[in-house]
Amino acid sequence: MSTSLLYHTFGVRGYQHVRTTFGQGQVELTIRQEPDTLRCSACGSDRLVCRGQVLRRFKALPIGGRPVLIALPIQRVACKPCGVVRQVPVKFADTKKSYTKSFERYAAALCRVMTIEDVANHLQVGWDMIKDIHKRYLRRRFRNPKLHKLKCIAIDEISIGKGQRYLTVVLDLQSGAVVFVGQGKGSDALNPFFSRLKRTKGGVNKIEAVATDMSPAYTLAVATHLPQAIHVFDRFHVVKLYNEKLSDLRRDIHRSVETIEEKKLLKGTRWLLLKNPQNLDDKRNERQRLDDALRINQPLATAYYMKEDLRCFWDQPDKATAKQFLNDWIARAQASGIDMLKKFANTLLLHRRGLIAWYDVPISTGPLEGTNNKIKTLQRRSYGFRDQEYFTWRIYGLHETEYALTG
Repeated sequence: MSTSLLYHTFGVRGYQHVRTTFGQGQVELTIRQEPDTLRCSACGSDRLVCRGQVLRRFKALPIGGRPVLIALPIQRVACKPCGVVRQVPVKFADTKKSYTKSFERYAAALCRVMTIEDVANHLQVGWDMIKDIHKRYLRRRFRNPKLHKLKCIAIDEISIGKGQRYLTVVLDLQSGAVVFVGQGKGSDALNPFFSRLKRTKGGVNKIEAVATDMSPAYTLAVATHLPQAIHVFDRFHVVKLYNEKLSDLRRDIHRSVETIEEKKLLKGTRWLLLKNPQNLDDKRNERQRLDDALRINQPLATAYYMKEDLRCFWDQPDKATAKQFLNDWIARAQASGIDMLKKFANTLLLHRRGLIAWYDVPISTGPLEGTNNKIKTLQRRSYGFRDQEYFTWRIYGLHETEYALTG
């Protein structure tokens, strides 16, 4: 085998091929290093005295589905300038690794389109080896995410398990890449992100807009660290919060009604109240059941129609019209006499600026919600992660993953 073939196929340069052997379903290539190319691994000196050899075998790229091992007698030398006996460096593999650099690159590339278990089975190695290779690749790739190009970001937290364990995720809305994963939730979890952002070119002034929910912690964090940015409250979180209040109202009404007929009409209407009207299934008589429930209870009907009206806030033709629409909705809610509506109107009044900001920069945390779903799917598919650091690096690399996370 020529030295050129060794280099172009396995990334091995500067060694001579000795022999090729076959056995036990694998291929073993034995190579050797010329004495005049030996160098001290510490100082690089060639003033050496040979002190024996140590045979090592390295996992290399497979050939036709067969595993390949590269066997190399590594020379032990006494370095005259250093006065120390040590092994000469191996050019095609990292120290203390049992595989070549080309094998590592190949395994890392496969992890973008295959699961770790599939890669391990394909290369006929252990699962832990592939996980460690992928972890090192992700660490090198995403250890210092580029923050100087950030303009629009979304911030949200995700629950990752029992015991109130959360991660706070920051997403670049332009590229769809996760640029920060913080432990916990709230403003404290974002402090490392803002510290790193301030050290980048342009600093925090590069951020033009931020999308979050109406959490006081995020409001305080954005106001403190990104005062120049437009803070947009996510529309989906607003509607979700209203739906939660509407569900609580239906539950309270169901408990308070006295007749069996009214209880029967209200029972099972929770999801009908939360559905979009165009999604109601006439074949299952959902529209009629909803109309009957709303007919017997005026407060529930008012809250339901106010919900549908609120969704129209994000469909106004311009900012001025949206302001007038929101003011009118808040006024009607406060005059409704329904405690749930009055409390929610006060919430919107406090966050009015961030709601109307959507007409300046129409962004939301929708893409981040999609990423959060991928994170949950990744965790569920893997039956959890024993290595929390590896899980974090996997989150950073989600936008580059090309294989289906489900199915």
